[in-house]
Amino acid sequence: MRYTFAMPRWALGVIACVSLWAQTPRDLYVAHCAGCHGPSGEGSRGPSLKAAALQHTNDPDSLVALLRRGIPGTEMPAIALETVADGPLRALAAYVLGLRTNTKEAASGYLDRGAELFRTKGKCLTCHRVNGEGHTSGPDLSDIGRLRDEEWLRQAVVEPEKAIYDSFAGYRWTINLPDNYLLVEVTTKSGDRISGSRLNEDAFSIQLRDSEDRIRSFLKSEVSEVRRQWGKSPMPPYRDVFSSSELEDLVAYLVSLRGLR
Repeated sequence: MRYTFAMPRWALGVIACVSLWAQTPRDLYVAHCAGCHGPSGEGSRGPSLKAAALQHTNDPDSLVALLRRGIPGTEMPAIALETVADGPLRALAAYVLGLRTNTKEAASGYLDRGAELFRTKGKCLTCHRVNGEGHTSGPDLSDIGRLRDEEWLRQAVVEPEKAIYDSFAGYRWTINLPDNYLLVEVTTKSGDRISGSRLNEDAFSIQLRDSEDRIRSFLKSEVSEVRRQWGKSPMPPYRDVFSSSELEDLVAYLVSLRGLR
């Protein structure tokens, strides 16, 4: 004869509650935040949390409220009470606020020299734009220091393709470059090939900016192929262009870019 043990529903509820409360703030961060803000808050689809001040809130009560309601119109969802109780959510908020850094300590290089390298040796304004200066074939970097941390920026300079996402397919209306960056090649039915960075795409059309900074629009019914080059970047690696000290100066300058005030 076989016996089975039926656990009461109330006991299952207790176990579930204990399980929720047993998660550490780090566990909660990995489960609910790391996918967008990076494993250590360095930034990914969402902005970096390693900043002197967060974009929306900087006190525990406000951050708890924000986590509960999410941010409408963005990819940041609400965290329901059934998913994370009030106590653990407050601990998560404290953990997130603890990721903030002192901007002055974020990078060790010299800003003025970094700005000069950005404009001269790096020729970065050939593709990028900063506060209205430069070109737009690459992502606008005017507030990149608010969106990304020092380590991410350093890697993006020496290994650009490691900073390009390859895990999304559709254009996301609420997310700006560089998070939406995708290099595409359109082949028309007449055989012409046009490459550039995708600006917008829907089921019927695609718009891109080509290497000459021109915006091109195509109806998908009029092209023979749209080749999406996931994880690819036209930006060359700068590992061998800058010395170690020059790289630190350049990164320091990029960290300082937080938009016009």
